[in-house]
Amino acid sequence: MSTSTKSISSVYGPVPSWRVGQSLGIDLICETSVCSFNCAYCQLGSIQIITNQRKLFISTEKVIQDFKESDWKKSDIITYSGSGEPTLATNLGDVARKIRKITEIPQLVLTNGTQLNNPEVISDLRHVQRVYVKLDAASEKVFQRVNRPVDGVTLANIVQWTKDFKKRYSGFLGIQIMFLPMNRSEVEGISEILQEIGPDEVQLNTPTRPYPRSWHIASRGGHSEELRPYESVPLRAVTLEDAEEIERALREKTGLKILSVYQKK
Repeated sequence: MSTSTKSISSVYGPVPSWRVGQSLGIDLICETSVCSFNCAYCQLGSIQIITNQRKLFISTEKVIQDFKESDWKKSDIITYSGSGEPTLATNLGDVARKIRKITEIPQLVLTNGTQLNNPEVISDLRHVQRVYVKLDAASEKVFQRVNRPVDGVTLANIVQWTKDFKKRYSGFLGIQIMFLPMNRSEVEGISEILQEIGPDEVQLNTPTRPYPRSWHIASRGGHSEELRPYESVPLRAVTLEDAEEIERALREKTGLKILSVYQKK
């Protein structure tokens, strides 16, 4: 852990989430942005380290200490996200177990699914009550354009690994979809994939935060424009009319529970 990381809390918030209420963030990376995707819409901006290799970024002891010093009692849920892909942290399961000894507040992991074929990660995720997996495309071409994964990871990988994980996981599995103009045409194909996976819930989003010009630790949480301490550029979102049509089509084609960010507006 670098000297600069020691002064940064690995716990932030709670911040309001349209999906889960007051969310206390746990960042198991902190030092910079590290992920196996480099999504075109990422709230962290361009990912600094694109990798699918797991490692220890921050000690469990520091995370637990930061947690105890936070406003965790004000949260509705504890969310592993922050500065990148949380399943890349080898102490994910250890942290989740130790937090469970402190509180029964549900724990959630937001993941892109690139580690769902890893037995160690699958074991780690058994210690959290919710897992939300990203799915933004139905074709490899759009997957590469929107999610820009690390070399060797394909959309077919993610879909198969998520299906296999669903069979092994006893908790709540959600699928998160970020719709932009560039993947608007994927609705039909995405609905077919959703039927294959059979998640407990599908969450439809569109960019509500701008794209940072450079990585900044503050980008991991929610900031209003006037409080945003970094330069950013706006992203194109889908219109309300498009969002309503996407939601209707997915609900009719899949029969699944569908939530949309526009339902909260």
